[in-house]
Amino acid sequence: MSEYRIPYGKPFIVGHELDHVAEAVRLGHLSGNGEFTQRCQRWLETHFATPRALLTQSCTAALEMAAVLCDLEPGDEVVMPSFTFVSTANAFVLRGARPVFVDIHPETLNIDERLIEQALGPRSRAVVAVHYGGVGCDMQTIMHLARAHRLRVVEDAAHAFLARHGEQLLGTIGDLGCLSFHETKNVISGEGGALLVQAPDLVARAEIVWEKGTNRSAFFRGEIDRYTWVDIGSSFLPSELTAAFLWGQLEHAERITRRRRELAGMYHARLADLERDGVCVLCDAAAGSGHIFHLLARDGRERDALIASLKKRGILAVSHYVPLHSAPAGRRYGRTAGSMRVTEQVSETLVRLPLYFEMRDAELETVCEAVRAFYRS
Repeated sequence: MSEYRIPYGKPFIVGHELDHVAEAVRLGHLSGNGEFTQRCQRWLETHFATPRALLTQSCTAALEMAAVLCDLEPGDEVVMPSFTFVSTANAFVLRGARPVFVDIHPETLNIDERLIEQALGPRSRAVVAVHYGGVGCDMQTIMHLARAHRLRVVEDAAHAFLARHGEQLLGTIGDLGCLSFHETKNVISGEGGALLVQAPDLVARAEIVWEKGTNRSAFFRGEIDRYTWVDIGSSFLPSELTAAFLWGQLEHAERITRRRRELAGMYHARLADLERDGVCVLCDAAAGSGHIFHLLARDGRERDALIASLKKRGILAVSHYVPLHSAPAGRRYGRTAGSMRVTEQVSETLVRLPLYFEMRDAELETVCEAVRAFYRS
């Protein structure tokens, strides 16, 4: 049991997840790419209108697949925000590439598209668009720039399941999109992720990389008599137990998303006067996926005091990323392009409030009252 009466997040069962796990056992196929894997992949391909969706062990694994598919060589560079999870950079460092960190936009907390071009160099090969909190990057600008410079675009859509940029679902605009089903995300399977392969020229190779570098998928479709090792790859497939649990969540994905967005909207409505009074800045709940509701305190001391105040009331609120450019590995493996003023300010002042599917309205009201009590004092 959590020591907090209102935790930051909480895994949940919404439908027939455990029944599906039991069915996977009865079917006698627990390793990857069985019936439930294929159901989930068909669901993703249909709902995301993507040529190929491949389930992975995690979003980290999806990013690592994306890095392989970008065909990077040691010394190549990949532009990305510093305000992101370490996996965004690690995936490309593992291929010998260098992350080039740029600052974020103060309104969206996404990569500042106005700063990308000045970060490019002769070895630039890709741009990673991280959709923080499910708020879409300026993909039109990023795609135009990428095409002009012949760069691959990878969308880190770990926060952005079923969120849109205009009419398009995030994760389907760039060449490759990476999703997360970690227990902290909207739709969950404990660990888990998916790679959406939007670029038609990458589909065949993505299957091979996914299947440990073999043409096993073509073998199962009857296209070849035997499968063999044809490229680099790894064991990126999740087990059928993970896929079976995920299938139970995908059956209710729209409902889960609606509820999380509703909760984020309630937070915004109940705390809006604090923003009007200038004591904090609230995230744009309407623009996100309902994955995160955050506020920005006025400085780091106030942020820490707010988190401590909520903790005393049994409420777990948390900060977020230590910027990658300032981390020991970030300094070793990457380089910084320009000022990181916004990134550093946001990292010092951001507070994420509790948000989970089973959160009751009364719990949300309790959190809001605790935030108000802190600012009244």
